[in-house]
Amino acid sequence: MNTSELFDGYGPIAGFDEMFEGTQVRPGYHQVHTSFEKMGADEVRLRADSLASSYLEQGVTFGVEGEERPFPLDIVPRLIEAQDWDHVERGVRQRVLALEAFLADAYGPGELFADRVVPRNTVVTSPHYHRVVAGLEPANGVRVHVAGVDLIRDGHGDFRVLEDNVRVPSGVSYVMTNRRALSAALPEVFADHRIRPVSQYSQHLLSALRKAAPAGVSDPTVVVLTPGVYNSAYFEHTLLARTMGVELVEGRDLVCRSGRVMMRTTQGLEPVHVIYRRIDDDFLDPVQFRSDSTLGVPGIINAARAGHVTIANAVGNGVADDKLLYSYVPDLIRYYLSEEPILRNVDTWRLGEADQREEVLDRLDELVLKPVDGSGGKGIVIGPAASPDELAELRGKILADPRAWIAQPVISLSTNPTLVEDGIRPRHVDLRPFAVHDGDDVFVLPGGLTRVALPEGELIVNSSRGGGSKDTWVLARASDPDDEGDMAPTASPVAGVAQSAGPAFDSQGPDLHVQEQEQQQQQTLSTGSLSTGSRGGVSTTSRSDGTC
Repeated sequence: MNTSELFDGYGPIAGFDEMFEGTQVRPGYHQVHTSFEKMGADEVRLRADSLASSYLEQGVTFGVEGEERPFPLDIVPRLIEAQDWDHVERGVRQRVLALEAFLADAYGPGELFADRVVPRNTVVTSPHYHRVVAGLEPANGVRVHVAGVDLIRDGHGDFRVLEDNVRVPSGVSYVMTNRRALSAALPEVFADHRIRPVSQYSQHLLSALRKAAPAGVSDPTVVVLTPGVYNSAYFEHTLLARTMGVELVEGRDLVCRSGRVMMRTTQGLEPVHVIYRRIDDDFLDPVQFRSDSTLGVPGIINAARAGHVTIANAVGNGVADDKLLYSYVPDLIRYYLSEEPILRNVDTWRLGEADQREEVLDRLDELVLKPVDGSGGKGIVIGPAASPDELAELRGKILADPRAWIAQPVISLSTNPTLVEDGIRPRHVDLRPFAVHDGDDVFVLPGGLTRVALPEGELIVNSSRGGGSKDTWVLARASDPDDEGDMAPTASPVAGVAQSAGPAFDSQGPDLHVQEQEQQQQQTLSTGSLSTGSRGGVSTTSRSDGTC
């Protein structure tokens, strides 16, 4: 394969391509394009193979049908110009603040219902609306400590919001490890650009968690609560705990005493003030939710209600992830912030409304249908690609439960150069920026997670459909401070982490949460009634049935 074959056959491109405008390379990508041409196809492939081997050796994998595979990190970075990132950053910050206000109102006075901004039934019928936390006000007013907002670029290159993730958004570990890996694989390309760093994420998160401590606690103890080593996001849990310098705990490491949460350590019980939980609501407290859960902490909700511990993200946030509520977010921005939305939604039909449902049923073969509670691409039906039998089955599901579905037009996601078997070719991408809210400001990590659909023509980017990711480079302005040398933490294996445990890639929706956490629960039960050991000063001698 010779040098020219790298970009031979790139196109024709339908929609917006981020490197090329027609046959011309966009200015922001000129250096990347030139560097890859100079390297040549053989050298690029050699570096890509080394990158994949490195991820496999470090345990950065994902599971497909029980098989652990190296997580596909594409060697071609995605670049975002400074002015485009400014727009994204302002839009994500605006959206987080609006959702924060909505959650406070929905679980508090309910003024949006009285003012007819959102029908009360839309909120209370969501499976993630939990009355048990109604009236529970967090210490510093923050419920959305971490948000992941999924964006696409449409055919005109405009960023649009695809969905919101404010329960337990995952994937930031990829942002951190991808940066380290790609800067090592392409040192000369990296050196040719001034790229905003991603290494500050963990410290922003730790600062936000400390600010969320209960009133009167000046030096709070923060922990990361994980379902355990068999969870697909365990790599991420360990990475964040290590880079924040806090303990990684399981439910059996914590116990509630007199309305307070205590951590079992080798020195005895110690108080915990802030819990960054990576366990779904249903498994968090067997007293309030699933009584058979062995993953959570009995009594933790009562401790939070008493004001002795903060749970981040807050319980009940999932109502803001509901795709039906998503269609109202532009109205929420206008209502709570008195601003016009900076980032537009994708046009959406609410099938619970008769007139919209009638229109959609007449156009099923033209639209994309999504379950409001789905994630990771699960349950999505792309009308133009569906068979008559699939459309007939879909029609029946809509008529049986119209509230459970939304419809959207087919949007051709932007494409980005991606190394595949035939060379560098356009593949569809999306973007998940991560935001951290500390009560005073919303920090948006520069870049976020770019997911790429590797099969040609595929519009669903999730790893379960053969997707991968890219390192996302936000280009700095000449006037920006020089952040050279501020690199992401190493992706080396963490002591005690199974090599096959990689970070979660798909958004962790309810179906995946329930499946994984039920499996984790069964594994915990099968280990016997007691487990002993210590981890980072935390004693793991506890009952494995989750009781205190």
